[in-house]
Amino acid sequence: MAIATINPATGATVKSFEPMSESEVQEAIRIADARWKQFRTVSFEQRATWMHAAADNLEADIDTVAEMMTLEMGKTLAAARGEAAKCVKGLRFYADNAEAMLADEALPGGADTVGASRAYTRYESLGVVLAVMPWNYPFWQVLRFAAPALMAGNVGLLKHASNVPQCAMYIQDLFERSGFPKGCFQTLLISAGQVEGVLRDPRVAAATITGSEWAGRSVASICGDEIKPSVLELGGNDPFIVMPSADLESAVATAVTARTQNNGQSCIAAKRFLVHADVYDQFTTRFVEAMSALVVGDPVDDTTDVGPLATSDGRDEVKELVDDAIDKGASILCGGRALDGPGWYFQPTVISDISSEMRVNDEEVFGPVAMLHRVTDMDDAIAVANSTPFGLGSSAWTSSREEQDRFAAEIAAGQVFINGMTTSYPELPFGGTKRSGYGRELSYHGLREFCNAKTVWVK
Repeated sequence: MAIATINPATGATVKSFEPMSESEVQEAIRIADARWKQFRTVSFEQRATWMHAAADNLEADIDTVAEMMTLEMGKTLAAARGEAAKCVKGLRFYADNAEAMLADEALPGGADTVGASRAYTRYESLGVVLAVMPWNYPFWQVLRFAAPALMAGNVGLLKHASNVPQCAMYIQDLFERSGFPKGCFQTLLISAGQVEGVLRDPRVAAATITGSEWAGRSVASICGDEIKPSVLELGGNDPFIVMPSADLESAVATAVTARTQNNGQSCIAAKRFLVHADVYDQFTTRFVEAMSALVVGDPVDDTTDVGPLATSDGRDEVKELVDDAIDKGASILCGGRALDGPGWYFQPTVISDISSEMRVNDEEVFGPVAMLHRVTDMDDAIAVANSTPFGLGSSAWTSSREEQDRFAAEIAAGQVFINGMTTSYPELPFGGTKRSGYGRELSYHGLREFCNAKTVWVK
């Protein structure tokens, strides 16, 4: 794929960029390695000062940044502003809390239990970390890695998605003008084919990727071969379970948002709606009405609910998955087709009568398409929820404490949200299980992913 800004609302190429040459990539790695050897000794207080400056600068640029995101990947301006504001919060969270979360950790039972006068765990940075990031949240996905990585004393190299180059370059500039020494965070304008060479460079210590299962397998296999740690946040086919005791009005309203957030292009978007038979008809009627009422159009227009999909290939893949379901007997309750151009739009869609032969049953649909399933009881709901090869997020709606506890314990996912939609917070660990990946971002778990937990024993 060419490295270019292509407006998803029109399909027009706005600006193209040349990939970096091999010599330019090598120079960037050299600079990063040299910078880490200095940066790792910088005090938490100084790192926090620079991180707060980055938060302040990003906050001042929210409108500009939002317009950039909308231009490059098509999210609505309102959603883009929300993403930028969330990034500001994330930067400040790590600026304020990283030092305490990385403080030396004393042995819980006391050093004398291991025959020492002092024994503790010390958290130290690993070095240069390569981040391979997606286009769907072009700022949040990057900054939720960059903030903890930099506060821990690592330095970052960013290989961003090829359709958001201006977002990528802005992030490098943000850290540099906020005081971080040059080389602490660099954007590599490179093709996917150049990633392996960077990963195999001995000066690169670790990697993190958010993306497709295919891309995650590739990065994980290279890191495994090189014996380098990695964090994978991959796809999802998240269940949204509605039980009879649920607040149906809130569940329906949240279900619409949970499926169509970011124009339906979110790994943690609710995709499979598992509704108890006792409330299935009521939920379906309200859900289809609400999905049908969404306004699809120009993402710059404040009245737009759902903008275009980010790429023509992405729109075509959604169409293929929906057509496959129709061909195999699914019922389309609303939507179901791509809209005529210009731009890469797809109607908000609700599908019922899903069977195991359909691709939508096992594959992630990255667009505003919801799959409805009727379930008979709680055991059935949990079984269907866990039938996917993915395990990223989940949402369950019930007022029963017993049911809440069972869902929390038995749903196979990295996250279980009760009476709310799956989302991410700087304070909470984020990641998946099964084919949704491994490792965690955010909270202190994400902060420590790229640290050496060094044991210190003193007699």
